[in-house]
Amino acid sequence: MAGYGLSLTLFVLALRHLGTARTGACFSLAPFFGAVVSLVVLREAAGAGFIAAGILMAIGAWLHLTERHEHEHHHHRLEHSHRHAHDQHHQHAHGGDIAGGEPHNHPHVHEPMTHRHSHYPDIHHRHG
Repeated sequence: MAGYGLSLTLFVLALRHLGTARTGACFSLAPFFGAVVSLVVLREAAGAGFIAAGILMAIGAWLHLTERHEHEHHHHRLEHSHRHAHDQHHQHAHGGDIAGGEPHNHPHVHEPMTHRHSHYPDIHHRHG
C-alpha cells in the first residue's frame, strides 16, 4: 500500500514539475523496468529485440528529459491563487505578516514580465 501511495505522490510531483508530456514519457518506461526486473528475478535471457527496444527507449527518454533552451520570453499579466514562496516570479507586497509564513497561498497578481532563463516548454512557457 505504501508503494502505491509513494508512486502516486511522485507522479503528481512529476506532473507539477516536469509537465504532462515529460511525465507521460517517464511513466511509459515503467513496463520496461518491470521487464528488466523479471529478467533478473526469473533469469531469462534478453533477446535482441529487448535490447534494441531498451536502447531506443533510453535515447528517447534522454532527449525528452534534457530538452532545454533559453530565450527572451514574455509573461502576460495574470491574476490567480496558488501556493508560492517569494521568488523571481512572485514579487508582491503583503499587508502585515504573511499568515503561515512561506510558502503561502492567497490571490495575487503577476504583472507583465519579459525575461530570459533556461526552460523547457510547459504550462508557463508556451511557444507560438
